Amino acid sequence: MGFELARTASRVALTFFPLLLFKNIKSRKMIKFAAIHGIPTSEEHREKQMNKIKTRTRMLQILLLVPVLLFWSTIVASLERTPLTGRWRMILLSPEEEDEIAVKLAGQGWYNAVGEILAEEGSPRAIPPTDWRYQWVYDTLRRLELSLPILAREPELCPNWTERGEDSRPLPPPAEHPLRPRPRASEYLRWFCNSLTKEGDKSVPHGTIPGVPYSLIVIDKPESSNAFSYGFGPDGGSGIVVYSGFLDDIFAKLPAQTDPTPAPPQKSIWSSLFGGFLSSPKPAHPTPTEEQTAELAILLAHEMAHLILSHHLESLSSVNVIIPGTLSIAADFIRVLLFPFTMIFGPFVNDAVAQLGKVGSGELMKISEACSSTKQEIEADVVSARLLAHAGFDARDAVKFWEQRSGPAAECGRSEAPNQPPKVARQIMGASHPVSELRVNSLKDELARWEIERQRVLDSSTTNPS
Repeated sequence: MGFELARTASRVALTFFPLLLFKNIKSRKMIKFAAIHGIPTSEEHREKQMNKIKTRTRMLQILLLVPVLLFWSTIVASLERTPLTGRWRMILLSPEEEDEIAVKLAGQGWYNAVGEILAEEGSPRAIPPTDWRYQWVYDTLRRLELSLPILAREPELCPNWTERGEDSRPLPPPAEHPLRPRPRASEYLRWFCNSLTKEGDKSVPHGTIPGVPYSLIVIDKPESSNAFSYGFGPDGGSGIVVYSGFLDDIFAKLPAQTDPTPAPPQKSIWSSLFGGFLSSPKPAHPTPTEEQTAELAILLAHEMAHLILSHHLESLSSVNVIIPGTLSIAADFIRVLLFPFTMIFGPFVNDAVAQLGKVGSGELMKISEACSSTKQEIEADVVSARLLAHAGFDARDAVKFWEQRSGPAAECGRSEAPNQPPKVARQIMGASHPVSELRVNSLKDELARWEIERQRVLDSSTTNPS
């Protein structure tokens, strides 16, 4: 909404800007011409012309100032800190738009939306919940979800983080920006008005973290070793899709334990009457070890981090609002500058600018999407380490996991992993290294920070015992 107001105000300003500017230039030339050639002009007439010039100048300043103020007010109003990491970001979707997205994805809506995404890959087959592979992923996901309340109250629920966990597993220091519900502009506006009028609820807006329990689909596709997250909102509006190829890779890399005895058949009326004639034993399947579960948990924690940080909304805001809106304002400004040439050479100049704008905007969208995606992947890795540690896993295993999945395989997404970001995008991000290397280094830096913070607190408690 704010971007639309800024764009409308800029178009109004740019419509009248050339007219007022040309009139000022013409008036100044007339005054200068009369002074050079000694044309007699009354002081009253000259003062009147100068007042008109001053009035037009003020109008020009106001016309330019209003869209600029609206633009930057929208930017500032949309800024928020990402929970847990504290990164500044912009989300220009209104609360009503966010609620509309959440309602569409709630319940069966998430499965319908993900089904459309998966349909682009052909006709994938979903593994039923009765399958042991689905149950393994499901149980691991629920185990990770149990750590979410800790992220909101780490100082209270994990006070002994300096003592580390079992087997010397590192625990993270309390985050400076705990997991909290995302701020809603309308709620804060209502709170501010209540504070001024001394009426209604004066408490600061608060709520719950939406999403849990997350929806889950396991796709039977052995050639795809990956997973992706999608969605926003409660009531199953957020979820994760896992491909069976990733599960196969885990069992291929790590030794499995297979139960030699098949599971006993379930007793029923028919089996009681006819014995075992109509029943057959279930086939044996591997029993996942804790090490194999840890591998699965690392990928699931990464995808969960995308969901709890609302990366889906951030991407929607960037692709659908910020970039198109900014490019539209810039294009309007360029058209105004080219107006004299358009008058001389006709509308072909505008057509050429529009065509170049489409090509340029497409490339800019790719660069921006690559930069945003890389930042989100790095951020999800950092937050996933915190999730793993509070769920009882060793966060250090994530470094080895992502090192082994270097290259395109390290990129999360659908079965066909995206290519590396354009070279220009990597230069903008200040990195000439592959994205997988950036992610691993960021994860190492985060774990090193945990140890530095731990030593600092221990040294402080030793120096100043309570």
